[in-house]
Amino acid sequence: MNAVITPHKFTGTVKIPASKSHTIRQLLISSLADGESEIKRPLDSLDTRSCIEACKAFGAEIEEIYNDNNELVSLKIIGNNNFKMSVVSNQIDVGNSGTTLYLALAVAALQSQSIEFTGDESIQKRSAASLLEALAGLDIQVQSNNGCAPITIKGGWKGGKVSLPCPTSQYLSALLIAAPLAPADTVTEIEVPLLNEKPYIDMTLSYLNSNNIPFESSSDYSYFKIPGGASWKSFSSAVPADFSSAAFPAAAAAITGGPVILLGLDPNDTQGDKYFFEILKKMGCNVLWQKDKNNEHTVTVSRNGVLCGGTFDLNKTPDLLPAAAVVAAYAHGDTAFINVAHARIKETDRIAVMVKELAKLGVSCTELPDGLIIHGKGFLSALEKTVIEGHGDHRIVMAFAVAALGANFPIEITTAECADVTYPGFLNLLV
Repeated sequence: MNAVITPHKFTGTVKIPASKSHTIRQLLISSLADGESEIKRPLDSLDTRSCIEACKAFGAEIEEIYNDNNELVSLKIIGNNNFKMSVVSNQIDVGNSGTTLYLALAVAALQSQSIEFTGDESIQKRSAASLLEALAGLDIQVQSNNGCAPITIKGGWKGGKVSLPCPTSQYLSALLIAAPLAPADTVTEIEVPLLNEKPYIDMTLSYLNSNNIPFESSSDYSYFKIPGGASWKSFSSAVPADFSSAAFPAAAAAITGGPVILLGLDPNDTQGDKYFFEILKKMGCNVLWQKDKNNEHTVTVSRNGVLCGGTFDLNKTPDLLPAAAVVAAYAHGDTAFINVAHARIKETDRIAVMVKELAKLGVSCTELPDGLIIHGKGFLSALEKTVIEGHGDHRIVMAFAVAALGANFPIEITTAECADVTYPGFLNLLV
């Protein structure tokens, strides 16, 4: 599907969808727990659907609760209690969800039945090699297509010490979620010579801490020691709103001036992508956090003056690159996004894709091995309607939809349907 976005000022109030990262973690944890859990206000997206199907394959029972407006309001999950029962299916299709794939690979390693994972074309190009090597080091049988799906896992977790370089933090989160459920006489030690996206490890550890699951770690997260024999507990919890998704309406406010009021975000949450609001402030936007009459947080983003460039380290927050890059295209002067080489191993090589597609809009960029520099002029200099390739990447699609708002011409974006992977209805907000 192609979407055509016509330039206009973007203002109003936007309710931010729930966090994908929290939703998927809660789904997998509740599926491993004993008893019934309830996930309130989960993200209802294609990635969530992929994770639900994976959890059902693992033997969890999941009921979807809708309100009168046919909106998903909660999920009720009866867990498989650390695979006390057999898995239901030995084939799992994760669609486009890399988070589901990586976390579920380690979960599958907890039981003895062989399970094959596959996914869409993008997933089948995304390597999990270092995670698979670590699982093999724990005496788990692994087969793959050079580290990519289709991947077959057959468990028998025997513990030991493994090295796990983490170009994506999801590799480490996978072992942190699964290792505590290994047999009671098992100890899993993880050396982490490389760790990107550290805030997502804080998120995962918050779940271990809330369940009183024991572990040891170095202060820099380069080493973990996790004894087996623990268990996940059932729970009832609401999912916080997603800062990664909030970046796009916030970027729209930065580009067109706003004001835009964003609802549902908690500035105290562990999500690293709240850094986007610091980026916007440094580039010249007004960012105002308040509480409404219900004592809920709101954040208002607006801009009165010009956007200015800067240098921003995105190592902890690589998902911000597309949204931040289109804001930088409207800034005056150079904006550098650095230390984010792992943006190349997402749904697309997001560094190369942003350079290529911004060039179509007359924006000059310098591509770096670990980032890019955008040479902003304060406007897009292309003179006529332009077709941007979305590359089947939800964040690329949403970023250029936002960029179109400040252009002098409509922008057409291909593969626009993939925005529903994490933010269903986002493009409708821009009409």
